[in-house]
Amino acid sequence: MLTAEGRVVDVANDGIEGAFLGASEPYDVIILDLGLPGRDGLSVLKQWRSDGIKTPVLILTARDGWSERVDGLDAGADDYITKPFHMAEVSARIRALIRRNTGQANPRIEKGEFAFDTRTGQASVSGVPIELTAQELAVLTYLLHNPGRPVSRSELSDHIYSYDNDRDSNTIAVFVTRLRKKIGLDLIRTERGRGYILDL
Repeated sequence: MLTAEGRVVDVANDGIEGAFLGASEPYDVIILDLGLPGRDGLSVLKQWRSDGIKTPVLILTARDGWSERVDGLDAGADDYITKPFHMAEVSARIRALIRRNTGQANPRIEKGEFAFDTRTGQASVSGVPIELTAQELAVLTYLLHNPGRPVSRSELSDHIYSYDNDRDSNTIAVFVTRLRKKIGLDLIRTERGRGYILDL
């Protein structure tokens, strides 16, 4: 479902791999199951927080006792959801965590004639929807969640490709060029030697 929404998703099948990926990859959000083989999710979370990893964490678990929720939140989790759950709720919680982490409370981002709805991933100019490829949407979303600061090609590459894919930062320039043509506004500017800046 997350991939279908245009998100880049890495999957770890046990706590050992999960601990490594969470500590080494610059994720926007981590969904962490407490009942992982190899190493339990709570100890993984405690290790991340001890090591200064600040990535927002959504705990996903079959444990529905209030004490487990308290333990998870006290260990540094940002949100908690128990099984069974609706995928739409998971997606909404992820969007909320990303907004909160980037200081944006409103799910709709607007700048002049430009608007972007984080709930649907729909961009528009003067009310007219813009058709975006999955990669263009990923680049635009990341820039929108990091306004006013330079974002390098390599940073963008880290966020639109999974960790086991070849990351070609040169294609980022192509995606940004396409975005500029489709949006038709001077929202994205280039700061030589530092990266792209989206002004909101």
